[in-house]
Amino acid sequence: MYSHEIESLLKSKKIRIGDKILVTRGKQEYVGILMPRIKLGDISSLVIKLPNGYNIGIKHERDTKIRRLEPGRPIRFKPAEAVPRKDPEKPTVSILGCGGTIASRVEYTTGAVYPAFSPGDLLLSFPKLQDLANIRGRKLFDLWSEDITTEHWKIIANEVAKEINKERAEGVVLMHGTDFLHYTSAALSFMLQNLPVPVVVTAAQRSSDRGGSDNEMNLLSSVVTATSDIAQVTVCMHASHSDDFCHVNSGVKVRKMHTSTRDAFKSVNVLHYAKVWYPDSKIEYIRSDFNRRAKGDVKVDDKINPNVALVYTYPGIKPEFLQSLRNFDGVVIAVSGLGHVPTGSHGDKFAKSLIPTINSLIHSGVPVVIAPQTIYGRLDLNVYDAGRMLNETGVIGNGYDWLPEVALVKLMWVLGHTKDMSKIKEMMLTNYAGEIGDRTV
Repeated sequence: MYSHEIESLLKSKKIRIGDKILVTRGKQEYVGILMPRIKLGDISSLVIKLPNGYNIGIKHERDTKIRRLEPGRPIRFKPAEAVPRKDPEKPTVSILGCGGTIASRVEYTTGAVYPAFSPGDLLLSFPKLQDLANIRGRKLFDLWSEDITTEHWKIIANEVAKEINKERAEGVVLMHGTDFLHYTSAALSFMLQNLPVPVVVTAAQRSSDRGGSDNEMNLLSSVVTATSDIAQVTVCMHASHSDDFCHVNSGVKVRKMHTSTRDAFKSVNVLHYAKVWYPDSKIEYIRSDFNRRAKGDVKVDDKINPNVALVYTYPGIKPEFLQSLRNFDGVVIAVSGLGHVPTGSHGDKFAKSLIPTINSLIHSGVPVVIAPQTIYGRLDLNVYDAGRMLNETGVIGNGYDWLPEVALVKLMWVLGHTKDMSKIKEMMLTNYAGEIGDRTV
């Protein structure tokens, strides 16, 4: 978006992005295609693409005049016509697009970036793919990761199963946005049972039109992982600031730990499964405790109840706020330290205890699960009085090291199967996908 003044002027003249315009400022005239403003660009400067292909910025001032010369025409990419050759000596990997910027092609008339999902597009963008596997590709949807819901998880799980059970893919790669990627990897870890082949979730912190993009390295490394022995849901992403290797992380033990660096994703409380060296495309196994390739079909268990809340305790949190969650079917509380919430135990007039409210929620049939907001480490409610008081309420999670996001997704999945409180506790404390660590690294 440009400044309000520019946007109003463009609207009054019915000028849209992509239109050919004449910009006059003083004695200078510029003709070109109106471009969208880049995120970090000056909101008061127009960006146009000149006939020579270069983009320039023109500061909008009082004497600036704009005239529309020609309407823009919609520009769409046609899938590349190249037909990938099939090598009977190579495995077949299906690449499914869920969104994000990892695979894209730049349209140079406007500078727009379009998703690339067809096999031809993928091989045109990443020709090295054909050295690794026979590639199939298609788009499921094109969404920011924040817009992906529990219903999308179901679609993804069933489409992955289709690729494995019907199309006989020997590995599946999912291209996804980064921010909520670990929610999706956790959901698939519970929904895809008895996986016979690898399912790898990957993304890019920087799109293909930006310098230092991590898209090629992440995608190629993910395809290598999809041909590996790790028949689990994993996340494969950059592991360092350099273009040297990616880590293969458990889908239920990974988190985005930085807003922007390329090595943002880290395994939490466990070691990563493997390294994929780039550009050699060699995998180095770090752990051996993973499910291995097998024959058979994957089973999809996509029963899920999205009516679950995730809240963090914080200084001054009000019991009334927690009580307002009684209309949820389950609550996950990210607690402090070893497992603490405000208890008001010292009789201070300002301190408000959450213990009675948590008791009330549980006794009304709302399961309450706790997870460490510290991220690293595990809970132990037996060390301090605050923990012991919380443990007496019947919360689920003492001694566990699951991530808050994973606890949320797991509780959604468990509540899709039962409403019985004892069964909920039994299922939550069952280690289905490695979400519960035996020990903390």
